[in-house]
Amino acid sequence: MERIKLSENKRYLMYESQKPFFWLGDTAWLLFQKLSYEETQMYIKDRQSKGFNVIQAVIIHQESNTNVYGEPALLDESITKTFVNGSPDLKNRNSYWNHIDKVVDLAEKAGMYMGLLPVWGSIVKNGSLNKDNVVEYGTWLAEHFKNRKNIIWIIGGDIKGDLYYDIWDTLGNTIKSLNPDALMTFHPFGRTLSSDWFHDAPWLDFNMFQSGHRRYNQKMKAEGEDDDTRLDIGQDNWRYVEKAYQKTPIKPVLDGEPSYESIPQGLHDTTQPFWDANDVRRYAYWSVFAGSCGHTYGHNAIMQMYKPDGSKGSYGVREYWNDAINADGAKHMHHLKELMLSVPYFERIPDQSVIDGDLGEKYDRLLATRGLDYIFVYTYTGRSIRVSMGKITGDMVCAWWFDPETGDMQKIGIYENKGIMEFTPPTNKKSWTDYVLIITDSKKDYFG
Repeated sequence: MERIKLSENKRYLMYESQKPFFWLGDTAWLLFQKLSYEETQMYIKDRQSKGFNVIQAVIIHQESNTNVYGEPALLDESITKTFVNGSPDLKNRNSYWNHIDKVVDLAEKAGMYMGLLPVWGSIVKNGSLNKDNVVEYGTWLAEHFKNRKNIIWIIGGDIKGDLYYDIWDTLGNTIKSLNPDALMTFHPFGRTLSSDWFHDAPWLDFNMFQSGHRRYNQKMKAEGEDDDTRLDIGQDNWRYVEKAYQKTPIKPVLDGEPSYESIPQGLHDTTQPFWDANDVRRYAYWSVFAGSCGHTYGHNAIMQMYKPDGSKGSYGVREYWNDAINADGAKHMHHLKELMLSVPYFERIPDQSVIDGDLGEKYDRLLATRGLDYIFVYTYTGRSIRVSMGKITGDMVCAWWFDPETGDMQKIGIYENKGIMEFTPPTNKKSWTDYVLIITDSKKDYFG
């Protein structure tokens, strides 16, 4: 299995063989704690079939974590007792740590990568991971997984990087020093970006942000905070990409936690509407067309692996995980990955100058990306798109409509590559109105 590394231009990810790697992640925070080996086989087989190539999961979410076999993560719920004064159980076949190894093995056999969070943010907040044990814990993880080529480290866990900065920085440096070839990022708190704190950290290979689960008018305000500028960004996850894109040194960026499918808008109030497949597509296309190196999808039931085991679900969960794997949004994600890999990948740039006139606000926002001989423009609301021609090669260009829901393409025609042209999406869709306008040099055969 090939490791994943940064592309030569540092904007994207690629395999060691230099083939493009488009990160299509699935959120399975409680995979290690909730699923049996057989259930994990089912889950990974499904995610592989739907085109996902990264699974994001937390190694220790709570100090009291056990796996489905009742085996604890920690001795007496203590990181210090387990990793400083003792060592994790690797003798028991179904021990917590052996089970994690088996899951990583299953992912490797499926050609998938594990985005591993050493701990959730709360573990540091409550002092369980601290200055007296963080080096020992990081060292054990790095040594234990050092020969695994399908590990990508995700420091943090729904927390701001300026809270306990030294702990996170030490954990990142410790693992990176022993696993220099494994990529590493930081999963931050809602509506924040890892580059806000760690962009210059030597261990941070690429940036991650959490665009979060709230609507434009739902504020995220911390206690005692007079103003929250995150409200200004709202659902515009493309803004995080733009912000990271301007940073130096250049590093890739992606949305590691957008709104989950089938979760209440705002998370906690189950009387609110629930995010659906249309919403998760919007987040994905906005983010990627703005310049991100991939995207992570999430579903409310799958991120917590909700199942009929007597446990209480969170956030108004309405399905069990084994039903939710077939949610519409999950079925739609691979179309984005396949579209991005159908054209020369590494030359791609975000380019809003392709759009003539009003770029639109909120849901009407148009996002454009292009290479030397192709243009993609995404509309969520099915609005007409005016294009400044002449941005790509070719005297003549071909135009298509691409349906993000089905992956179907409809040829529009062949046109001169000059002037301003307006394209209006079809109106015969039975469901949502989002489309991608595709324009290519007529001499290229990317789409037949």
